[in-house]
Amino acid sequence: MPAERLSMRRIREVLRLGALSRSSREISQSIGVSKTTALDYLRLARRAGIGWPVPAEMDDAGLERKLFPPLAPTRAARPEPDWRVVHAELRKKHVTLRLLWEEYQAVEPEGYRYSQFCNRYREWAGGISVWMRQEHRGGEKLFIDWAGATIPWVDRETGEIHQAPLFVTAMAASSKIYARATEDAKQAAWNDCHRRAFEFYGGVAHILVPDNPKTAVTKVSRYDPELNREYAALAAHYGTCVIPARPRKPRDKAKVESGVQIAQRWIVAATRNRTFYSVFEINEAIESLLERINARPMRKLRRSRNELFEELDRPHLLPLPEKRYEFADWRVGARVSLDYHAEFEKHFYSVPYGLAHKVVDVRATAMVVEIFYEAKRVASHLRSSVPHQYSTETAHMPKAHQKQAEWRPSRIVSWAEKIGPSAAQLVAAVMAERPHPEQGFRACLGILRLADRFSEAQLEKACARALACRAHSYRSVKSILTNKLENQPLPSKEQGILPLHENVRGADYYN
Repeated sequence: MPAERLSMRRIREVLRLGALSRSSREISQSIGVSKTTALDYLRLARRAGIGWPVPAEMDDAGLERKLFPPLAPTRAARPEPDWRVVHAELRKKHVTLRLLWEEYQAVEPEGYRYSQFCNRYREWAGGISVWMRQEHRGGEKLFIDWAGATIPWVDRETGEIHQAPLFVTAMAASSKIYARATEDAKQAAWNDCHRRAFEFYGGVAHILVPDNPKTAVTKVSRYDPELNREYAALAAHYGTCVIPARPRKPRDKAKVESGVQIAQRWIVAATRNRTFYSVFEINEAIESLLERINARPMRKLRRSRNELFEELDRPHLLPLPEKRYEFADWRVGARVSLDYHAEFEKHFYSVPYGLAHKVVDVRATAMVVEIFYEAKRVASHLRSSVPHQYSTETAHMPKAHQKQAEWRPSRIVSWAEKIGPSAAQLVAAVMAERPHPEQGFRACLGILRLADRFSEAQLEKACARALACRAHSYRSVKSILTNKLENQPLPSKEQGILPLHENVRGADYYN
């Protein structure tokens, strides 16, 4: 019988929501009852053969008779054991339910049979600590974790001993294990091990269940964890989803904990007396050990993990995508400058000029840099390792008749002319030295804005000195002003083209 008796109106609502495949939690929240009560009424309906909609001719009284039929006469109640004593006795060494049942039978010969005794005890114990009962469907979940143990390897050149972390996964239904050693436990290694695991299994599980390392979860929360962006991108590429285990809930990932234990016993311990000279050598050894682990029959089931995998998991895995996953670095929240370029690792990549001053995200693989605005890709460039240079797509440049054209070189020069002829000449030189004048806008505006910190007269003199030294850059003008060199005599041809400065040693220094 349900712990709480509901009105027939609320019972009908439970049946309706159950027919819509709502979970017990959703039903309980909808009508204001406990999950247990909702489940009890759904069970009563199934046992009575009542579905939804309830037949029109069945009124409330008829529905009640169906759900709560008269109880058949029962035998006299049997003596009930003191389950608290049974529970306490079971915590003692070597005590079993069989032993306790035999002791109970010696006192109460007409008491419960052994199977009933066990069932009633488990029902009683279930009220102390309710465990979620996991039903693992084929191909549904892949449990993932770093093993606590590491495998040492020796650098041949230096003799230094390194520790290789061990990545372990286990399929939920078949328990088939995959393991791989890595040089470190960083994001690239974590994602690469996932790719290799999927290829090892020949498919992708519908749900990934990692623990909560930073490579998987950036914000740990029981209710609303925040996934690592690179990890979320991997899951999206393979068409799967990530549901991290709840913090401090080891039973959420009991399968991989067992897999980790097996990996530590049959891989780490099995290789303890071997000397490895690279992570590659370690993984060669792991491959052969994995074959033995997955082919060995399990004691309770008397079937191997490979056999169970082929029967339970493989038919239900998601197919591998045609294109292999490629790890990418992200820079989130990069601001596009006035010259419509975004910076990544000190190189500047163009975007459509209309995105000047906007905030974008930059994604970089080994070969390509992609730029996204509001989750839409707006630019793609070959990746460059040359610092302080520009990769500019001509199509990103502004047209003369469009709004952005107001930032033409002539406008920058006109602004500089208000400070003085030297300032105008310098900004013109800065833009002339760039492949595209717009690439010099940033430096020119930086030069002109120095007038906010120094006077226009000082800036004009500094620009004249920079021109004389052929130092056409913002940094040179700023250095002249900061070191108060603008009033020094301009260098002659005999003095060379470098500005006078305490850090400039001169040619004689190297003789």
